Amino acid sequence: MSDTAQQVELYADYVCPFCYLGTRSLAQYSDRREEPLEVDWRPFDLRSGKRNPDGSIDHDAEDGKDDQYFEQAKQNVRRLQEEYGVEMAQELAIEVDSLPAQQASWYVKQEYPDQWAAFDEAIYDALWRDGRDIGDGEVLADIAETVGLPVDEIRSAIDDDGLRTELEDRFSMAQRRGITGVPTFISGEQVARGAVPPAQLEQLLD
Repeated sequence: MSDTAQQVELYADYVCPFCYLGTRSLAQYSDRREEPLEVDWRPFDLRSGKRNPDGSIDHDAEDGKDDQYFEQAKQNVRRLQEEYGVEMAQELAIEVDSLPAQQASWYVKQEYPDQWAAFDEAIYDALWRDGRDIGDGEVLADIAETVGLPVDEIRSAIDDDGLRTELEDRFSMAQRRGITGVPTFISGEQVARGAVPPAQLEQLLD
């Protein structure tokens, strides 16, 4: 990352619709800033409490979220879509596993930092604008190719147990830091939670 650009830490999970909406709000705010802004992505796993030892998701595990919860979430997504002028192919992605995408993104962030932002945005767009399954390795390989990343390396990253362990450590670090939900934006000692509007991001960062 540049030494001159202001940075904002962003805890996010690709399968969270509010994370996608939050990145759209952040993009709108960034477009009207005079100074550059860089995102320091911090991975977070919304499904951590439902994972089996092999990393797969136990969709039958109880997480306290019922039909009423999901209906309210859909209403909130629709409200923010209208507020931010964002088109989305779906309101929720309950069946999609983001762990492969997070592994690929974590690899790119470390090995190809200059291309990470484009890859990050392309993953969000694939899921939320195009309705693609970002838990599918071939979909991620195709996304990588579109932004000029080496496809074979991305395929290897998805299957890398060492990367998965690194991510699990990062997820634990986030919890120890008090991160309980996403998106969470942090700038210095200031924190904003949720898909907050550009005006609130301006207060956070300026």
